[in-house]
Amino acid sequence: HIPSKMDKFNAVLKIANKQTNLGFGLVSLLTAGGEQIFSSVLFRCPCNELNFMYGMVFLLVPALALLLLAYILSKKMWKMMTGFCQHGTNWSCCKRMSHCLKIIFQISTTALVAPSSWIAVALLNGNYFECAMTGLNVTDYSERLCGGATSLVECRKELHKFPCGRGSSINDREAVLLNIRAHSQILGWLLIASVMLSNLLLTCLARCTSPVSYLQLKFWRVYSQEESNLMDSYSMIHAKELAERNLESFFKQTMPQHVITPSNKDWEKISALYKFSTKDYYYSTLHKYVETGMPMIRHSTTFIFLD
Repeated sequence: HIPSKMDKFNAVLKIANKQTNLGFGLVSLLTAGGEQIFSSVLFRCPCNELNFMYGMVFLLVPALALLLLAYILSKKMWKMMTGFCQHGTNWSCCKRMSHCLKIIFQISTTALVAPSSWIAVALLNGNYFECAMTGLNVTDYSERLCGGATSLVECRKELHKFPCGRGSSINDREAVLLNIRAHSQILGWLLIASVMLSNLLLTCLARCTSPVSYLQLKFWRVYSQEESNLMDSYSMIHAKELAERNLESFFKQTMPQHVITPSNKDWEKISALYKFSTKDYYYSTLHKYVETGMPMIRHSTTFIFLD
């Protein structure tokens, strides 16, 4: 039954959204599983002059696709981009660009989870890297790989055939492929370590520069999630009410009942990405709009909240 399956999938996504670490773990797990299926079902090294291009495409292009997909699915991305070129602002061009770059950087820290997971798992597996490196037309590298072979010339000449189990002797072939796989796995572990270290440093930097305490920051996260969930439910209820009013008026040919709907200006005020100010402690643009009922006022000291 499709609706029940979709409900279960949405429930998993909601849990992942509430728990950032769980969400990252789930994305990494799904990416690793997808890479294993992709490698075993679709990948077939051509064992010719196309080895390098073929291996690099399978290693990098899916990672790029996952990165673009993460940007496409990011609510914050579209919240920033919607109407950005249309509406005027008092900010200078440099400030607008700086603000956008900060937000894109925040989005990228989350969006890079799946691509880095793909590349790391692919490198640990070694199939793509093995195919690519046997087709790399670099004399120094091929000589280093074939340094322990019985015949250096024959090994270099037949190197591109090694992933398919052809060319040179079995011992030479296995030794070369073992070295390539070792290089691949070393790069994979280095990538994992660098990603984890970068994540730790960025988290420390964000927490060190936070204008609020740990518990208030935790409350802010909970509030933001609840506000987002309630916004969806309230929007559905209000949209349904307005649609029913319009349809009833159309089919019965009667005067429509009055339904209060926020104006375009009101929507614009609550749709901006919120920048926390040290002068007043509102938890979102909606909170600020409800409390003040005034246009958003910029302050000199601001903090961009990391979701």
